[in-house]
Amino acid sequence: MSESDRSTSQSELERSLGLKEALTIGVGTMIGAGIFIFPGLASGKAGMAATVSFALGGLISVLVAMCTSELATGIPKSGGTYYFVSEGLGKLPGAVAGIGLWWGLVFASSFYLVGFGLYINQIFGELGVGFEVNARALGVSAAIALTVVNVLGTEKTGELQDVIVLILATLLTVFLSYGIIDATGIIGEARVSEEFAPEGLGPIFTTAALVYTSYLGFAQIANVAGEVKEPDKNLPRAMIGSVLIVAVLYIATIFVATSVLGYERLGELGETAMVEVGRGLWATVGAVVVLSGGLLATLSSANASILSSSRSVYALASDKLLPERASKVNEMLGTPVVSILMAGVPVVALVALGQVETLAEVASCLHLVLYGSMCLAVLMLRRSSPDWYSPSFQTSLYPFVPALGALASFALIAFMKPLSQLLAGGIIAAAALWYLAYRKWPHENG
Repeated sequence: MSESDRSTSQSELERSLGLKEALTIGVGTMIGAGIFIFPGLASGKAGMAATVSFALGGLISVLVAMCTSELATGIPKSGGTYYFVSEGLGKLPGAVAGIGLWWGLVFASSFYLVGFGLYINQIFGELGVGFEVNARALGVSAAIALTVVNVLGTEKTGELQDVIVLILATLLTVFLSYGIIDATGIIGEARVSEEFAPEGLGPIFTTAALVYTSYLGFAQIANVAGEVKEPDKNLPRAMIGSVLIVAVLYIATIFVATSVLGYERLGELGETAMVEVGRGLWATVGAVVVLSGGLLATLSSANASILSSSRSVYALASDKLLPERASKVNEMLGTPVVSILMAGVPVVALVALGQVETLAEVASCLHLVLYGSMCLAVLMLRRSSPDWYSPSFQTSLYPFVPALGALASFALIAFMKPLSQLLAGGIIAAAALWYLAYRKWPHENG
């Protein structure tokens, strides 16, 4: 089925997201828990040179974002990433991309929300509150609440995302601005690290592979492309803009963290390093600010991921790769309720189980496969030039940019943990088998 045919068979979702909402979906996902976890891990490996690692990740993401922007303006539909790969590379790769993204985002959302209750308990501890809440129960409650918000309407989801990201961005801007002023000696004594790359140049590249998961979010904007107003303008601006904003925030965070504690201490503290950076700047208040930012980040990332995951289900069902009921839009709410439940209910279940860290790493591998595939899809669609494909935004320096984007995305997978690679390969194989069993043979015989 061509893109033009598909457009007549798919139920239409209302275009209720403006540039601001689309931008906050991308930014809110990418600055999620990673900005409070990765600085300690990255700086401990590469020192201040971890800023280059994040810059490299941002550069690769810009290449992929340019390709994704072209595809999104050529095929501006919800669940777009599935359609991009399906039209460019074929039905089987498209099914693998769609199913892989669906479950990758489910696992990622679960990972974010497992930390939700933990952040609340840590805040209570910093404030001297003498009791703990059940962290897992809080995470489950948050997962249910976010699923309900998504069911009630895309506009409400976008509004919630706006509020969360605005508060989070304000906290980060104030915190990082003070940190930069402090580190450079504008107030007090300068504490900028004297040695830029204490471990040499090698860790810059291995750290880039580690932290690239920080940029898994801009393509989620494409998954709600069918609900974005003026997609020709707003989709490229939102995707490329969100990558640039997040890259600046991460680089500033590494600079501040390394200046305050030094790379060796950051390496010792690891995932909790940013709490101590906050304490080093503003004592207990600083620790609470960082923990509050982490709390908001988990909500922001999970909210955007549930929305995007449900749109992958919606697209697969619209193309008859999942039960058709999942593609039906509720007339009163204007949302695909079944597809949202197919995304939200597994998140609730995984949060209840709690152990999802490894699955979150698998999500990163699956996203890199998707990103590389979308870059290849640009190459194939430009080469075949179907009549219906006329994107208003075209990738610059074609074919260099999509080719480099695909190569860089697939190359980073080689730096992932073997277990994550194995599990991601298993999900890809299962998705391919599902396609063959559910769609391919009946379609060919029909």
